[in-house]
Amino acid sequence: MSFQAYLDNIKAKTGKSADDFKKLAEKKGLLKPGTKAGEIVVWLKKDFELGHGHAMAIYAVLKSYSAPVPAKDLVMAKHFNGSKASWKAVFDGLLARVQKFGNDIRLEPTNSYISILRENRKFAIVQVRTGQMYIGIKWKNAPAVKRLEPAGTWNAMVTHRVCITEGKQVDKDLITWLKCAYDTLGLK
Repeated sequence: MSFQAYLDNIKAKTGKSADDFKKLAEKKGLLKPGTKAGEIVVWLKKDFELGHGHAMAIYAVLKSYSAPVPAKDLVMAKHFNGSKASWKAVFDGLLARVQKFGNDIRLEPTNSYISILRENRKFAIVQVRTGQMYIGIKWKNAPAVKRLEPAGTWNAMVTHRVCITEGKQVDKDLITWLKCAYDTLGLK
């Protein structure tokens, strides 16, 4: 049975949607940090006669409501903490040059790397390490030249990568390669 089927069955049985259960759980104080799954399951079984699987489905929904969402700034900051702090200025310089490509550039940091997108389409990633910063570039059919090497197994989201070991390597070549990847995304 799919997760949505569980929710549909719960609604048919109780007349309540996931949002209804959220409101009820808030009133009972069950969305506070530290609330255990067992507390919620007992409540749902007792008050709504739900089976264990259905109660766990509602618990999963409630947990998603109460789970803290890391702020993008905090996730971004993690890429430049401690021994990687020196790369922040290099990244900011790179970003300033990339943002000149167009007003549709945005960043999406993850725990592993920072995606650089044109609208919602990734054309580059940045992964910061202690001694280097890797720039992954999604540029299909581009030949490997100079420092633009095939990404290989490093990251399947991109086709090429460039290893930066010092700020001056954010040079005309790198910006040209990024611009080509950006422009290629504009083609349908």
